[in-house]
Amino acid sequence: MVGERRVIAWRPVATISARQAVTEYFLIEGGRPLEGRIAVEGNKNAALPLIAAALLTDGTVRLSNVPRIRDVEVMCELVADLGATVEWTAQNDLEITASFVAKTTLDRALVSRIRASILLAGPLLARCGQVTVPPPGGDVIGRRRIDTHMLAFEALGADVSVDRSIEISAPTGLRGAEVFLDEPSVTGTENAIMAAVLAPGRTCLINAACEPHVQDLCRLLVKMGAQIDGIGSNRLHIDGVERLSGCDYRVGPDYIEVASFVGLAAVTGGDVTIADVAHDDLRAILHVFGRLGIRTEAVGNDLRVPPGQVLQIANDLGNQVPKIEDGPWPQFPADLTSIVVAVATQASGTVLVHEKMFENRLVFTDKLVTMGARIVLCDPHRCVITGPAKLYGERVESPDIRAGMAMLIAGLCAEGSTVIGNIGQIDRGYERIDERLRGLGAAIERVQA
Repeated sequence: MVGERRVIAWRPVATISARQAVTEYFLIEGGRPLEGRIAVEGNKNAALPLIAAALLTDGTVRLSNVPRIRDVEVMCELVADLGATVEWTAQNDLEITASFVAKTTLDRALVSRIRASILLAGPLLARCGQVTVPPPGGDVIGRRRIDTHMLAFEALGADVSVDRSIEISAPTGLRGAEVFLDEPSVTGTENAIMAAVLAPGRTCLINAACEPHVQDLCRLLVKMGAQIDGIGSNRLHIDGVERLSGCDYRVGPDYIEVASFVGLAAVTGGDVTIADVAHDDLRAILHVFGRLGIRTEAVGNDLRVPPGQVLQIANDLGNQVPKIEDGPWPQFPADLTSIVVAVATQASGTVLVHEKMFENRLVFTDKLVTMGARIVLCDPHRCVITGPAKLYGERVESPDIRAGMAMLIAGLCAEGSTVIGNIGQIDRGYERIDERLRGLGAAIERVQA
């Protein structure tokens, strides 16, 4: 229930907060093989809904292996602004206690900084019966519809009104129902799950997203006392419970970060071991990278990218130009299309990359062309890459998180110096990426302008 506001214990990361007041860029000297061992951080896309889910209980939720990145910080600020006590108890350990909720209207300024703010709608609707959400921000990679979220809420018994903000209410409470998601939206599925776990009766979510971070959310909720069957599939059965409790939970490894490091190691000719990966999450990713000639070795829980890679694009049958395309899990993730474009510039042959979800995702390829890449942007969703291309250092800007990592990949294998601006976008998704890459021998510095 909504109650009186009390003092909120909130301690953001000082270094990240300070960086927001200055302009920074990465200065990279390319051509150095990366070598060594690197640990993968927790999955950003799992941590954000797990933080939101803490609002479903008045108990304490303790999360470990939480990436210390800007998007997580903003989500913590949003939850604290609603009345929860939020505290970092260690570098990557987070403790959240929402013993009461002070308000149900999300802060407009904070919401504008992060797309995942929409994930607070489900928990607030379930716990308080109402929520007001200003338009969410996030990467500008094309239209990002939230209709799936609203249709799911309506199926569960909510009323939705859209004006300058989105007003959602359930005056008679939510109730279990059959909910067909009109697209397997990850955040739409997560919002529907969080709205349903406290709704009386049985909810059946059909065409649900089943990415590893959706599975992480389901497992957290089960530890909190929820009843969810079908985890890992596209059909979830949820039996509503009266209340949830606090618990301890470890965020799973970020498979997008794992794939980014695989690409970095392969194009620089290095010998890199990525520690403690979830091999089951990498099947489609390693299959696609294998079509570019990248070899990897599973060593226990680790993944090794051995040196001496010969990147060669494998043609389709009949010597036809192959196509790499994204799709709902377990297909190749949309978040990795930018990464695979950068890697493909260093492979012999020609490949078509088809990004189906967002019409602005591939616009960044003009930055790679400036560096010497041979890329034809066919339309907003498709580009053709022919390699290998010799890349040269240039001054570029990062338009979004994944394009920023693609430029890092290009800069680290380019000849000369590369300057990447707007690196706050990269910091939103990769924790201390410059420090960690220096540990592998990369010549990368964070410079204040």
